[in-house]
Amino acid sequence: MTNEFEQISIKPGFMKHNGGILFRTVSDNEYEFKAIINENHLNAAGITHGGYLSALVDAGAGTAAHRAADNLPCVTISLDLKFIGASKLGDEITGFTRILKKTNTLVFLFCELKCNNKIITSASGVWKILKPKS
Repeated sequence: MTNEFEQISIKPGFMKHNGGILFRTVSDNEYEFKAIINENHLNAAGITHGGYLSALVDAGAGTAAHRAADNLPCVTISLDLKFIGASKLGDEITGFTRILKKTNTLVFLFCELKCNNKIITSASGVWKILKPKS
């Protein structure tokens, strides 16, 4: 288990195009990820767009589910988000994910996004573990 952040947006896709995300394992059931807010992440009011924050939670918490599921592919079944605060251009957003429960087929988790030590988004979600075909 490494405590160093690694870039997980190395494959072509949305998060690589949208700024990238750094990720690390904290413990068997805790994970952390972070990203910097770029100009293309802002809404018309000049604060971070909720759609970007949603995508960031989905990618970061989804990677946590994947790691908790022994690196099997996982897909989001449900994601309930609460937008509590705001962030702006240049801010670093840090996500903290805790795995609440893992079954043979599902991962249940909780996630918070923080900016400047304040919670700006909280989320709970369920991920489906995709089993390889035998």
